[in-house]
Amino acid sequence: MSSDLSVELTAPNGVKYTQPIGLYINGEFVKSSNGQKIETINPTNETAITSVYAATEDDVNAAVAAARAAFKNPTWRDIPATDRGTMMFKLADLIDKHAETLATIETWDNGKPYSVSLNDDVAGSATVLRYYAGYADKNHGQTIDVGADKLAYTIKEPVGVCGQIIPWNFPLEMAAWKLGPALACGNTVVLKAAEQTPLSILYMASLFKEAGFPPGVINIINGHGREAGKALASHLDVDKIAFTGSTTTGKEIMKMASINMKNITLETGGKSALLIFDDAELDQAVKWAHIGIFYNQGQVCCATSRILVQEGVYDKFVADLTKYVSEIQVVGDPFAATTSQGPQITKVQHERVLGFAQSGKDQGAKLVCGGESFTDVGDGKGYFVKPTIFSDVKPEMDIYKEEVFGPFVVIASFKTEEQAIQMANDSIYGLGSAVFTQNIQRAHGIARKLEAGMVWINSSNDSDFRVPFGGVKQSGIGRELGEAGLAGYTNSKAVHVNIGTRFLDDDDLKVDINTGIVEGDIRLFDVLCYEDVCLLVVHSPDNNDWDVLAIEVKLSHYKGHNRRLKPSVK
Repeated sequence: MSSDLSVELTAPNGVKYTQPIGLYINGEFVKSSNGQKIETINPTNETAITSVYAATEDDVNAAVAAARAAFKNPTWRDIPATDRGTMMFKLADLIDKHAETLATIETWDNGKPYSVSLNDDVAGSATVLRYYAGYADKNHGQTIDVGADKLAYTIKEPVGVCGQIIPWNFPLEMAAWKLGPALACGNTVVLKAAEQTPLSILYMASLFKEAGFPPGVINIINGHGREAGKALASHLDVDKIAFTGSTTTGKEIMKMASINMKNITLETGGKSALLIFDDAELDQAVKWAHIGIFYNQGQVCCATSRILVQEGVYDKFVADLTKYVSEIQVVGDPFAATTSQGPQITKVQHERVLGFAQSGKDQGAKLVCGGESFTDVGDGKGYFVKPTIFSDVKPEMDIYKEEVFGPFVVIASFKTEEQAIQMANDSIYGLGSAVFTQNIQRAHGIARKLEAGMVWINSSNDSDFRVPFGGVKQSGIGRELGEAGLAGYTNSKAVHVNIGTRFLDDDDLKVDINTGIVEGDIRLFDVLCYEDVCLLVVHSPDNNDWDVLAIEVKLSHYKGHNRRLKPSVK
């Protein structure tokens, strides 16, 4: 039944469920401090689904305080790492158990096809959590050989309280990408859901207690970026910020995080290039190019939205891709089994895509297909856009340079391999690139020259949770996924253990002035050399000065640890 903190909803596919609408702080759903809410919209028909409480700065403070208290609490801090992993495995199992409900919410709130929500987003979230659950008791330090008189080792310690800000294009998966490594390493979290798509994250939050997580370990807040996001990124008691979103916002996050020099991981924008050479297997290039840009309505940060084709196959590729898209890309109701493309997330994003279409036409690119709204769905409402292809695009055009974030691809031609590499790298972004050629030697060579964090050879956007994900240039800082994803959530503490070095009294030292032979286990000394004369000096703790112990010392006769010698020229 409905309450102040939940509502009973029936989704368009008939699924009935209880939707939490509060902020999840310290193990409980609560109202925002001033009662403010955000309305969440169904992008398929532009109607309101429900409203959720939106966090104020005071609410962010409460969530951070809960996370800090949980981080210090022995119930989380001191539990065996294996037990942390067990909780994460349990959460993954619960996600599988509630998969149909979570997929329904994701499609309703986000607009992506239900099959994608179920088979990719929900299943992928559980998979990532299991992957990092397995790392919980395997992420450890090392011993370092520094000699017989010292033991040196490192400890992998959690960073502390982690602020995590996720985008609207993959709510559940982005939450799993961030929660997984953070929890495996023993951190606590305040995660801010995107204001456009808070529902699936709130439903997932309702599973945390059953999974066994102590109060305060995971906190979920909704809210606008300008208020809740800003308060989280600039909070002095937050040790790390992990953000996925636009490059513009990422730069602001960096500024705010700098107030206390937070550890940061940023995954931002992209304008990834896909290179197709004359010798490519063209039918495969066409199919991968289609997936690379039209998957998830083109709302993918690493989408290969610039296709560069060698002149010999340029015309055929444009024709084949256009034909393939017209046959395979079905725009419509995201709950329909035949739909492969749902609506864009918001009216703002819908208008952005159409604005770039107009820009492309104005600047002289050839509109091959699309470039306008798709209205043949339901009553004609919804933020649908026809799949859009522009050819004969020049590098100086806005549609070539700027991230559109929609079902929108531009195609340009190149003559030589060198030109292709230059064109691909001609971007402020460096998230991903793809290369299609049957010459594997060429493919590997190009992969090294592309300025990108990820390169796909004879595929596009087939990322894997076991492989690092991230970019260079203005596409971000740090890596998520794979073992590399753990690095941003740990600090390495070096511990030095003295097991042999001792300061000796003067009577423990024996120096034969005649022969220059030094006996005794001397550690804190220096040898001062001037021309042909060498002096052995030892530091005196009494007057904080150096005492001369021997003249013309024969270093070859020193019966100690000569690795400690520091010859100095005076």
